[in-house]
Amino acid sequence: MSTAFPAPRPRVPTPPRGSVGIRSGTLPVVDETSAGGLVVDVQHGRAFTAVIARRNRAGRLEWCLPKGHLEGSETAEEAAVREIAEETGITGRVLRHLATIDYWFAGNDRRVHKVVHHYLLEATGGDLTIENDPDHEAEDVAWVDLDRVASRLAYPNERRVVATAKDVLAGRA
Repeated sequence: MSTAFPAPRPRVPTPPRGSVGIRSGTLPVVDETSAGGLVVDVQHGRAFTAVIARRNRAGRLEWCLPKGHLEGSETAEEAAVREIAEETGITGRVLRHLATIDYWFAGNDRRVHKVVHHYLLEATGGDLTIENDPDHEAEDVAWVDLDRVASRLAYPNERRVVATAKDVLAGRA
């Protein structure tokens, strides 16, 4: 009698905690948490969201959702409201959590494990501006039609966040 064993499941590699050897040196692993998301305003029956343009590590201008690090003891929701206001000039009220993105990247002196909490916010006031961005990372800001914003965003994960927001606003999620 033969016994069938299930095929082994592929293992998804996860970088180890602590240090990662790179060439002859090691890079420490750092955990970072950020928050941001979509601040939505309905104008003439259409939903628009504020997005920012910033330079990536290679110096190219990329459009992305506003976000930034949590400060002090603030919650992810509080950080999302603050960061969106700083980077876009638009104040908002959190409606709900949309998604949490978890990824890794390497800097010059460290390997970073980044977690970003994205929220859906209703615009409550303000004017588009990058003048209040304390880090001066945002180079431009724009209202973009929610139906068209995904094509402008640089990152697939952020495009998926937009799809979730559209589902929420349409009552499908």
